[in-house]
Amino acid sequence: MSFKEVFDQYSWDEVRESIYSKTAGEVEKALFVQKRTLEDFKALISPAAAAYLEPMAQLSRKLTQKRFGKTVQMYIPLYLSNECTNICTYCGFSLDNKVRRRTLNDKELLEEVAVIKELGYDHVLLVTGEANQTVHVDYFKRVLTLIRPHFSMVSMEVQPLDTNEYQELIPLGLNTVLVYQETYHREDYRKHHPKGKKSNFNYRLETPDRLGKAGIHKMGLGVLIGLEDWRTDSFFTALHLNYLEKTYWQTRYSLSFPRLRPFSGGLEPKVEMTDRELVQLICAYRIMNEEVELSLSTRESEKFRDHCISLGITSISAGSKTNPGGYAVAPESLEQFEISDERTPAQIATLIRSKGYEPVWKDWGRFL
Repeated sequence: MSFKEVFDQYSWDEVRESIYSKTAGEVEKALFVQKRTLEDFKALISPAAAAYLEPMAQLSRKLTQKRFGKTVQMYIPLYLSNECTNICTYCGFSLDNKVRRRTLNDKELLEEVAVIKELGYDHVLLVTGEANQTVHVDYFKRVLTLIRPHFSMVSMEVQPLDTNEYQELIPLGLNTVLVYQETYHREDYRKHHPKGKKSNFNYRLETPDRLGKAGIHKMGLGVLIGLEDWRTDSFFTALHLNYLEKTYWQTRYSLSFPRLRPFSGGLEPKVEMTDRELVQLICAYRIMNEEVELSLSTRESEKFRDHCISLGITSISAGSKTNPGGYAVAPESLEQFEISDERTPAQIATLIRSKGYEPVWKDWGRFL
């Protein structure tokens, strides 16, 4: 059974009603029970759980340290291209935005890599828009061949690919693929993706299945918080994760929590998520799942990131540029979205140490 078949068994409205009807008693049960279910997760993200934020934070911290120790992995995005054939209502790279398009050539790519290496990074996240005619599998093959000698871990956040295409990239050093569903609400997904291959809801929904079949080492999931009710979207993310862990048990998983940020011609969030609610969500995921890695980007403010490091987060970016060439080649070009925390990687590493944690620049390497 694919995840689409699982997903089709659920009603968005019924899930939403179930979450919002959870009681304080159900939250307390979810906090103290030994083995938690998706119903317990609903309770932990419900409005009723807002009054239990402190015990949730304490339990999340305890579970995270038990599994991951006092460590936080450092990573940085490298934007390869802002070419895109999709129209997405929330993205600076959308086809209908009149901006100069750029795809890094080999020389420019290595200039960007040199700056990133000087910052101390050994884990890079490759990011592009979705332009299959120009930024395609052959381009990714060339990029991986060029940069693999410079990094121990290479992640990718690009357009969804077919299983055989992932299988071609993995031997070249692709460790991780991030693919965000943006929202699990079918009608709103269609509204925010009116043109381009990304408008195919089911193809995107089934991408993690194709990654699992390809044998990827790790995959990342998430939604763009602000497009729809965050609690309901988060339940479907947890449902997706639950299915994937049972089906592709040899793969590792991570979750991210991107909140809608301003960009050129930007979209106002349909739903505002407060900082307290984001803390509640981070803690809920950790209490529900002790194995999943939780990531926080520079979308969030300095103050928020400072306080979240010890609550359940296991990886964090710093010094990020969200435009192709942003580190060395064309720092003035249009960003995909504005970042909130502009501190340097060295400053973030110092912050992590000040909280008694170790910043990890490299957590594994290839020896064979």
